[in-house]
Amino acid sequence: MTTTACCNSTTSDSQFVQDFMGQVRARNPHETEFLQAVHEVVSSLEIVMNRRPQYVSGNILKRIVEPERAFQFRVPWVNDAGEVEVNRGFRVEFNSAIGPYKGGLRFHPSVNLSILKFLGFEQVFKNSLTTLPMGGGKGGSDFNPKGKSDGEVMRFCQSFMSELFRHIGPDTDIPAGDIGVGGREIGYMFGEYKKLTNTFVGVLTGRGLEWGGSLIRPEATGYGCVYFASEMLSTRGESIEGKTCLVSGSGNVAQYTCEKINELGGKVVTLSDSSGWIYDGDGIDAAKLEWVMKLKNQRRGRIGEYVEQFSNAEFHEHDDSLDHNPMWAVSAQCAFPSATQNEVNAIDASNMLNNGVSVVSEGANMPSTPEAQTLFVDAGILYGPAKAANAGGVAVSGLEMAQASQRLFWTREEVDSKLKNIMKDIHAQCLGASKEFGCEGNYLDGSNIAGFVKVADAMLAQGVV
Repeated sequence: MTTTACCNSTTSDSQFVQDFMGQVRARNPHETEFLQAVHEVVSSLEIVMNRRPQYVSGNILKRIVEPERAFQFRVPWVNDAGEVEVNRGFRVEFNSAIGPYKGGLRFHPSVNLSILKFLGFEQVFKNSLTTLPMGGGKGGSDFNPKGKSDGEVMRFCQSFMSELFRHIGPDTDIPAGDIGVGGREIGYMFGEYKKLTNTFVGVLTGRGLEWGGSLIRPEATGYGCVYFASEMLSTRGESIEGKTCLVSGSGNVAQYTCEKINELGGKVVTLSDSSGWIYDGDGIDAAKLEWVMKLKNQRRGRIGEYVEQFSNAEFHEHDDSLDHNPMWAVSAQCAFPSATQNEVNAIDASNMLNNGVSVVSEGANMPSTPEAQTLFVDAGILYGPAKAANAGGVAVSGLEMAQASQRLFWTREEVDSKLKNIMKDIHAQCLGASKEFGCEGNYLDGSNIAGFVKVADAMLAQGVV
């Protein structure tokens, strides 16, 4: 077999990618998000398969795209009106070659098996990059916590855990939070797990500090994303200081991305939610961010209320008729997509590049479409894909697991230092792999290759299981 260059920077698939994706599509029809995630990874791996024939003879690719197990279950619960409602629950335990399954639970009406398989597949390689011994998994429900009372959320979470508890454990599968699952939901689920098993163990991460959680866990994904951007910038002798930054979303990841950018001397000028986006040319400083946190975390309000408080800002309502998001056309040097998957398309990417963006660090999971990714890579900007840039959240989940196992509680400074070192190491792995396999500086290929090789070697060592 001949060696070829890494191929995520090209606009057409090689025969290798076409043949493999044909097989995956035939086995997973209509699973759009999952197919996109597999395509992104496999597009980086042809040169790896050429150089390491043991992966071919061991049929690693075909094995690695199949979850070790996936299950769906009914979640009945009673609303405040006394009516019985039914949702679907899921857990995809994707790969345990390097450790127990680790990945979040998402509560959102869009949740389906395709989305959870995509998230679980991404999680395998993201967790591999953290250097911590964690496999990959993902789960959740089509339940929507928005607009529900605390009592309704509690009853749903207890019903959800009454089935999930059979499949998880501190050495088997350790879920965390994700979209729609914050401290409230983790608390209700942990309480039910504790009751059902009569154990107090680190089976869920993202717990409250008073009952086994870790400092920096809420901040970890956002902080880590900015640390990764800083590492990329350092390769060009630059830093975040003085740079104008675009941040999408206004939830946990976006909030702490904004906080860390402010700490490092950058200026955030945008935030968003499903209703629209704000532009504040003066910058969303610490005081304004504190107001946003109260709005979103306590009052659960809409981002448009920002302009009522800060009159110099602008609010732009979401327009379904547009084929792009005008927020990404705002002039800036750095962009941090931190809302949801596929929020940045090719038009958005072109607008970023045309308006000065030279750094993109992804805080959400797979927020850029394949076409957008190609534009970023071909433009030669510093592009940090999600599986590398947003790995800080699961990294600190791993640190929470370690603290729980040892019955220890580390200081904020200790955890933040460990997080920063992990993001530095992830950056080094991406750069090292891209250099070794002939695509130096391509973080997309580098992250895919570095994450894959570690898992593939473990799978080979453990036999055909």
